Amino acid sequence: MRFLGIGQTNDLAAMYRGLMRRGHEVRVHVEDPAYRDIFAGMLNFTEDWQAELGWLRQAGHEGVILFESASHGPLQDSLRRDGFQVIGGSALGDQLEGDRDFGQEAFRSIGLQTAAQYRFVHHADAIAFVEKYPGRYVLKLNDANAERTRNYIGQMDSGQDMLAYLALCGAGQDADAAVDFVLMQHVSGVEVGVGAYFNGHDFLSPACIDFEHKRFFPGDLGELTGEMGTIVSYRSSEALFRKVLAPLAGVLRDGGYYGYINVNLIVNEEGVWPLEFTSRFGYPGYAICEALHAEPWESVFMAMLQRQRKQFSTWPGFAAGVVLTVPPFPYAYGYETLSKGMPVCMADGSAAHEQPSLHLAEVALRGQQLVTSGVTGYVGVATGTGDTPAEANRAALELAQTVVVPNLRYRTDIGHAVENGQWQRLHQLGWLTG
Repeated sequence: MRFLGIGQTNDLAAMYRGLMRRGHEVRVHVEDPAYRDIFAGMLNFTEDWQAELGWLRQAGHEGVILFESASHGPLQDSLRRDGFQVIGGSALGDQLEGDRDFGQEAFRSIGLQTAAQYRFVHHADAIAFVEKYPGRYVLKLNDANAERTRNYIGQMDSGQDMLAYLALCGAGQDADAAVDFVLMQHVSGVEVGVGAYFNGHDFLSPACIDFEHKRFFPGDLGELTGEMGTIVSYRSSEALFRKVLAPLAGVLRDGGYYGYINVNLIVNEEGVWPLEFTSRFGYPGYAICEALHAEPWESVFMAMLQRQRKQFSTWPGFAAGVVLTVPPFPYAYGYETLSKGMPVCMADGSAAHEQPSLHLAEVALRGQQLVTSGVTGYVGVATGTGDTPAEANRAALELAQTVVVPNLRYRTDIGHAVENGQWQRLHQLGWLTG
């Protein structure tokens, strides 16, 4: 098969590498020049993806375009109209993720309750709102590609910390400048995601459930990084799928959506509270899900595109992903001096880029030596599987401990809260089947 990958930052590099290992032809276009050294020496890159369309069309039904981010929806729709097979999302998907008001309205349209949400373009207006209506809020930017470290989860019921944070953010803002963001009412409970692949008409089964660990340090302390690790399972997801994703099939069908879509939720005694969409491959979620796939990605993609079946094969149990980083992650400032170009080795002397359970990210092959590359020090994700979240985490940590990079950091508690209360609570509330 032939695959053309298009994205801003080469998020799917490990997937592309896996496709190549299995004998497929892959060409990759990376839009942001700062990320073009990721997987240098390991992938085939193209500066002009449009020049590759003829090469792709020659492959017929075995030619596939993969889009990484929720920012090329109209282009994906246009390519589909031109007869290309495209997996990634759609214009609708971009709006569901990037416009939080639109996403919340989509949830309400299928009968889901949503937390109160208020949109602002000036920090001063948000400050006045919190002063008038004190409470605990979550600040999120209205941009699918926004830096996750700029989001903030309020900790105080009085709203005092949010007021201070808004004042800090607005201190250097021009009075006429606009920053599109929302304040959402904070909801307590178990945070869980439910996701599945959509083939343009229907969802493939099974759906997966995931528990993201977004903060930098064990115990959920420190910065919001986007993701420091996740627990995933393709079992027990049916109840959440029927409640949250299945009713969206008509919306996605009308919007020409093809690809993975995930909804992040809070679940408590009052029910399910949808927070946001991820209308693209989860990153690094796709790598963690792969650990439970009993068939390769190309088989899953063809199931979506040809629609000859609505199921794909997965393993029981859990997968854990442990994100491996070096300073200054999750920030970019200082990376060139602190960590870029550092050697990436394996304790047993094997090649790190040939380890199937180690999904590398910001690395490059320089001669025969693998080194850190990219922008922030996101080295990759070590994955492991097991019958329980704890077993899966142990397997992932065993792999992580064999990776040798100066100043390597990672969380050791991925899945601890799932194992010690969250899974049981979701069962008690009736949201886990089996």
